Amino acid sequence: MKAGATVVPLNILFKSREVAYHLQDSDARALFCFEGTPELPMLAEGLAGFRGCPSTELMFVIGASPTGQPVEEDGDVRLLGPALAEQSTEFETIETDDDDTAVILYTSGTTGQPKGAELRHRNMRQNALAGTDLFGMDPARPDTYLCVLPLFHSFGQTVIHNASFAFGCTVVMQTRFEPNAALELLLREKVTFFAGVPTMYWGLLGSLTEATDVETIATNLRIAVVGGAALSVDLHSKVRERFGVEILEGYGLSETSPVASFCVLGTTPKVGSIGRPIPGVEMKLLGVSSWDDVADEPGTIGEIAIRGHNVMKGYYRRPEATAEVIKDGWFRSGDLARRDEDGHYFIVDRSKDMIIRGGFNVYPREIEEVLMTHPAVSLAAVIGVPHPTHGEEIKAVVVLEPGQDLDPATLVDWSRDQMASYKYPRVVDVVAALPMTATGKILKRELE
Repeated sequence: MKAGATVVPLNILFKSREVAYHLQDSDARALFCFEGTPELPMLAEGLAGFRGCPSTELMFVIGASPTGQPVEEDGDVRLLGPALAEQSTEFETIETDDDDTAVILYTSGTTGQPKGAELRHRNMRQNALAGTDLFGMDPARPDTYLCVLPLFHSFGQTVIHNASFAFGCTVVMQTRFEPNAALELLLREKVTFFAGVPTMYWGLLGSLTEATDVETIATNLRIAVVGGAALSVDLHSKVRERFGVEILEGYGLSETSPVASFCVLGTTPKVGSIGRPIPGVEMKLLGVSSWDDVADEPGTIGEIAIRGHNVMKGYYRRPEATAEVIKDGWFRSGDLARRDEDGHYFIVDRSKDMIIRGGFNVYPREIEEVLMTHPAVSLAAVIGVPHPTHGEEIKAVVVLEPGQDLDPATLVDWSRDQMASYKYPRVVDVVAALPMTATGKILKRELE
């Protein structure tokens, strides 16, 4: 950003096919890729993805060690350390406009490949600074964050990364969430601000023992934030009871930078509510198949629409897709909700077929298209099924090509090599036919 560039964060779990797609679709000029680890070979996948996108001119490899050589330099592939050493010690900041694109965050849909949500500099800045009103953040009393959220994700990027920098906070990094280690960090580093998805809170509770100094953790912890999905009433109650902290739930999307609504610190939260719109943002409910407002009565269900400083420019190079979701400044979310008499919103369903697995959004259409590239698969339908720790698990129901024989476990193994680890189906059923309507639409409810 300091160089005037637009940033496109990529999921570190992406396979080469997914890396190449995002590079191509975003018109990326350069790829920066960490070498990874034996368990997570990011460099191998990143390099193959880079080679699969001729329009991306340069790749910079970030080594785990300043003196290490994770790859041989080869013209368009450079080691970041030596490349930086060639630069001037002075850095000229390129001035950009508030409405210039700062970040492109990729989000999928039920009708095709992932789309890039263009977020302006002001979108990102104002969303980060909302921490003053929402969480009582004050640079005179900076918080200490425990960062367990991935920074390529909009939740971690705004609520942790950008907000902590904006208010001069300390960030304690955990490479990968592990509840026992997280409890140790909460205690040792005197963490005051924790943000996570429901499965992380579930993991923390399950790791408590009689030896855990929960009282000291609770004394230090000023605020706990939940996003990605709502906490169950039971889990919300247990977290509040054990850690002695009020849980603030919120709601947002990549297209809204991401935060659109939140329960505000200092007010009595309503369990299961995503709160009210943040300052400078409006929300309302629309008819599912129209842009008309639903009746303004408590309990009426409609599709959430959002307008304000957080709404994206649009989807990169997709004017038709943008027009489908933005009208007169209002962005329609695809999520169904009700609003109570106090203006608090409660998510009740999703008009899209999106699956939320461990806080990550998974879109069935993308998975179905990949599954159908397998030579033995004729037709595939993907749904989410309940899971005790991840919230939802991904299930694929497939019809095979005539004469083919495919073991479900074999298809699971194949899928693991084709997709990021949070996407591939762990459960596969092979059936003779899928239930359909008279018009040929698959009845996914019958697959559950």
